[in-house]
Amino acid sequence: MTVSTQSAGTKAGTKAGTNGALLGCIADDFTGATDLANMLVRGGMRTVQTIGVPASNETVQADALVVALKSRTIVAADAVAQSLAALDWLRAQGCRQFFFKYCSTFDSTDAGNIGPVTDALLNALSAEFAEHASFTIACPAFPENGRTIFRGHLFVGDTLLNESGMENHPLTPMRDANLVRVLQRQTASKVGLVRYDTLAQGAPAVQAAFDALRADGVRIAIADAVSDADLHTLGSACAELALITGGSGIALGLPANFRRAGVLGERGDAAQLPRVEGLSAVLAGSASKATNAQVAAWCATRPAFRVDPLAAARGEPVVDQALAFAQTSLDRAEPVLIYATASPDEVKAVQRELGVDKAGQLVEATLASIARGLRERGVRKFVVAGGETSGAVVQALDVRTLRIGAQIDPGVPATATTGAEPLALALKSGNFGTTDFFEKALRHLEGDAR
Repeated sequence: MTVSTQSAGTKAGTKAGTNGALLGCIADDFTGATDLANMLVRGGMRTVQTIGVPASNETVQADALVVALKSRTIVAADAVAQSLAALDWLRAQGCRQFFFKYCSTFDSTDAGNIGPVTDALLNALSAEFAEHASFTIACPAFPENGRTIFRGHLFVGDTLLNESGMENHPLTPMRDANLVRVLQRQTASKVGLVRYDTLAQGAPAVQAAFDALRADGVRIAIADAVSDADLHTLGSACAELALITGGSGIALGLPANFRRAGVLGERGDAAQLPRVEGLSAVLAGSASKATNAQVAAWCATRPAFRVDPLAAARGEPVVDQALAFAQTSLDRAEPVLIYATASPDEVKAVQRELGVDKAGQLVEATLASIARGLRERGVRKFVVAGGETSGAVVQALDVRTLRIGAQIDPGVPATATTGAEPLALALKSGNFGTTDFFEKALRHLEGDAR
């Protein structure tokens, strides 16, 4: 169906031949979108990420298109509506296969949103793609970043998901590592499992397992994956599926399918970005272990300003204070860190006083206002930590599209906006990146990839 030589021309219609769109992706947060786009660029696909759903008459030239939504933690019905709107736009671009991307730690609650969105996308594709939209996989594995799935259980490094710190996530606490159980609580569709020992037998065996599960009434199957080789096998086995769901890792095996079909050439320039001049800043909102360590490493040697949500809630001029603090460094053309990152206990204390939703919204709004102020002061290179924070910042900066460049750390590429006055951005999932990521990302955005 999706990328076979015969059906690639018939299913996509004339649009596909016009702009070369092959893979259409929907990501449930902004850093997840850049993570996926990074993987596709590494596979040689020219990739453009849009911030939200573009206008219906807007056409984007790329091999892969990634629509970044902010739908991970919103009401399930709203997440479904936004995802379907993104699907409509991607179909209008002529995309031949579709990908629903979520976090490699399967961030969700029993109410969704992974299950409801997957069901809605399959339903929407069923009329055009028939049996090819009657089944899909769910595979958030990303071995390069320590996320693996074995016998349906998700590990973060050597630790089960529910013991990794994700059990303390302020919005989507993950207290069950068995993804079959987690997903089954979110969907009326039957959930199955493609085991590691099937993957070891190669793509034909995996495709046979898909057929057997589909015949047994399974609509969504969790797929084991403990290595990049497993992801390549899965990617090959998914060539005929209308919809694939998972983390960015599964995208490792997708570009090769399009090459085998003769619709994607070899590219050496997929990661090229324009050089962006201007000042630099780091904004961090994530409370993850990785971001806490990154903030601590920065603070050991460089100036930083901590945003106090309780002070902001009291009406204190936190934004003005942060910008005044930043100006000292900017006057010396030095980068500055402004952060709301805190320990789990500190986050819980703020949530008890303000409420979970209000606390998160307040941090996002504050960092978004600071981002606008930094741009007014000449900052053109931003490193942003945290999916929700990244979403708030790019919206505040009125970013509409991003060209995806080379990888900084696994799951995190450099990006650049288009237009007369471009911005360089590194949008990082809270859990990603080495301890020295902020320094590394700034060097990369300056054009020094050491």
